[in-house]
This record gives sequence, C-alpha cells and structure tokens, in this order.
Amino acid sequence: MNKNLITTTCGLEGYNIIEYYGLVRGITVRSRSVIGNFGAGLQSIFGGNISIYTKLCEKARQEAFDNMIQHAADETPDANAILAMRYDANEVARGITEVICYGTAVRVSSSTRL
Repeated sequence: MNKNLITTTCGLEGYNIIEYYGLVRGITVRSRSVIGNFGAGLQSIFGGNISIYTKLCEKARQEAFDNMIQHAADETPDANAILAMRYDANEVARGITEVICYGTAVRVSSSTRL
C-alpha cells in the first residue's frame, strides 16, 4: 500500500479507479495512565496545550492508521489505495477510548500516459 494513495477524498486526481474492494479499518483502544493523568492535571493548571494528551491522541491515531493499512494488506492484497479515509473515536468506558480509522480499499491506475 502506497501511503501517498491514502486520502480523505473520494477519488485521486490523475488516477482511475479500477476496482472497489470495500471497507478496511484499523482499531485501537487506549487508556490514560494514572501518571499521565497526574501530569496532564499539572499542565491544565497553567492552561494551553496539554501535551501528554496530545501525544496520546496522536499515538492512538497513528496506531489505528497503521492497523487499517495492515487490514487492507491482509484482506485486499490487490488494493493499492484507500479512499474516503476517516477517523472516529468513542469512549468505551471512563478513561478508555476507542479510535478507529477506516476507508474504502480500491485498486487505482494512473490515468496519465508518458
């Protein structure tokens, strides 16, 4: 899977969609640690960006993204692109969050001729 061919749009300029393979997704479930909550509490006293949570969120999104790519490789080995990629997050329990990354696996071909 070429990460340059993963997009939030429903098409890729310069490419034709050859085949649709369907939904692919990656899921991760994360919790905040007691130490992380304490550090974030200290940061919140001073206001601004709470970097501990920012890093946690970024790590969860990256993990879900990587899991989506792996799911695409496992389930749709002929796919070389993912269209309409989205993220979603839900609180599963207090302090435990699910992050999902999903999109439509497709096979594309360059529409430009050399």
